Amino acid sequence: MYLAGPALHVKSEWTSKGRRTHTANREGRPVAGFGKLSYAQKKCVSSVGQLMQRTAMAGPGARIGVAVSGGVDSFALIKTLTIRRAIVPFAMELMVLHVNPGFDPASHLALVDWVAAEGLAAHIELSDHGPRAHSSENRKNSPCFFCSMLRRKRLFDLCREYGLTHLAFGHNADDLAVTFFMNVVQNGRVDGLSADEDFFSGRLKVIRPALFLEKSYMKAAARQWGLPVWKNDCPSSGNTRRTEIHDWLELEMGRDKRIRQNVLNALRRYQLERSGTGLTGASR
Repeated sequence: MYLAGPALHVKSEWTSKGRRTHTANREGRPVAGFGKLSYAQKKCVSSVGQLMQRTAMAGPGARIGVAVSGGVDSFALIKTLTIRRAIVPFAMELMVLHVNPGFDPASHLALVDWVAAEGLAAHIELSDHGPRAHSSENRKNSPCFFCSMLRRKRLFDLCREYGLTHLAFGHNADDLAVTFFMNVVQNGRVDGLSADEDFFSGRLKVIRPALFLEKSYMKAAARQWGLPVWKNDCPSSGNTRRTEIHDWLELEMGRDKRIRQNVLNALRRYQLERSGTGLTGASR
């Protein structure tokens, strides 16, 4: 396990020579100054910010644990949240939470270096969730379901241990579409993914700040930020029902770019109306 202590909230900016400097303000809250952002990076920052503001997702004193798997979505989210933290007019703490599933015990080492460079608090540990999900211990569920169940339970435990108020996942608009159609096809249920949802009588809020952001922007932004994303070594990766639904959707939405936007816009409206927020702002 790797555990970084409480991180200093810093200002981060590029000098004229391209060097990065870090300074903290008197209150320990970061100050905006991240240099010029690309179009994809701006999309990440604006989309996440708009959804967080529209749903009143987090406020003063929020202590957010960010589940970082090592994939592009969660990496792009934590980087985006560090920028959002510098923009919002209140103190907000971030902590990286990583549970290595156990296929490659050294896969998370790049994350250790990255959080140290970013000055972020982190809890990084090695588990046996992946091998257990593919063993005889798991006789009833798919390996993905079993592994994600164990991981989420551990993340909930970590949030309690560290006194975190929020747990953030990197699900995006593409995930929302796939989940919606999976529920329709497999379960006969109209349901997607919640932008925010209370657990344990409101003691913890699970949030998905990038839920309305398309994955293509996250991939481009992650590449431009130089985030140390690593390959998923799970033997079931790419061989799941979710992958089949994803590929079918990509085929259909690829026929006409208007189809993609219509599907995603419809699901965005549905999720906002379902949460009681609507299109004009938070109304809870």
